[in-house]
Amino acid sequence: MKKLIYAICFAVLFTGNVWALDEADGNGLPVEVLTRSGSSWDGSKLPDYPAGTPEITILRIGIPPGTELPLHEHPVINAGVLLKGELTVITEDHKILHLKAGDPIVEVVNTWHYGKNEGSEPAEILVFYAGVQGRPITVKK
Repeated sequence: MKKLIYAICFAVLFTGNVWALDEADGNGLPVEVLTRSGSSWDGSKLPDYPAGTPEITILRIGIPPGTELPLHEHPVINAGVLLKGELTVITEDHKILHLKAGDPIVEVVNTWHYGKNEGSEPAEILVFYAGVQGRPITVKK
């Protein structure tokens, strides 16, 4: 069941088409677009995709309560869904995003930021990175 949910999230986040599921086709499957955007959560326009051989990476990241991640940036477009818990994302210039379970995020690109779990339970986020083979998806400062 989880694999199906992840596959649907991927389709919604990166193709914008939900496998051509149209209410008129008789499938009647419930489809919810969690996000569709050409901008990251801070309002910055997403960059063009880099040249090179595409490589999709999907990570499920667990963040224990009270944990603050190191300052980092992503040189590639990425988006995710917070599966459980709460997460706060803060950019180096002090823009703040608070996420709760079920919230989508179109992450900032080439912008220094960090996340922290200020909640009392573990946070878990599923993130999809649209990268290029041989290049990093995350760079720590």
